[in-house]
Amino acid sequence: MILPYEQPKVAGHSVLILNSYRHWLSEDLLLNQGSDSERARILFEAPFVVVSHGTGKDPVLNYGNQMALTLWEMTWDSFIHTPSRLTAEIINRAERSKMLNLVNEQGYSKNYRGTRVTSSGKQFQIEQAVVWNILDAKGIYCGQAAAFHKWVHL
Repeated sequence: MILPYEQPKVAGHSVLILNSYRHWLSEDLLLNQGSDSERARILFEAPFVVVSHGTGKDPVLNYGNQMALTLWEMTWDSFIHTPSRLTAEIINRAERSKMLNLVNEQGYSKNYRGTRVTSSGKQFQIEQAVVWNILDAKGIYCGQAAAFHKWVHL
């Protein structure tokens, strides 16, 4: 069985996530060493959550590391076919949308806090999340990513 980070498209996207984080925050999310495939593996196995979605009117998740898959109780295939708005309950979507618009304007946001919901309906509060725009190698916007170390099940 091939792991998600072993797929060339996922490995390439992982590098965009890491490079974009460095672009906006002037620091590395992970140690910036090794080949792109090694960095993709380390990101997927990181002891914190990393997720991203693409562009579009109703963006779909296109990356979740193992910690994210575990937290949201999803497989890779189900995760990457989920509209990102569905990670929040309806009552919390306006707040989430407001934060994502702010990130669109300034490139990133630190210390985001919000309630999310797993695939089985369990709620959890994320704390101190960083959300940033993903740029491709030409500097063109291609989505948003988020990372967080802290969450509390409600």
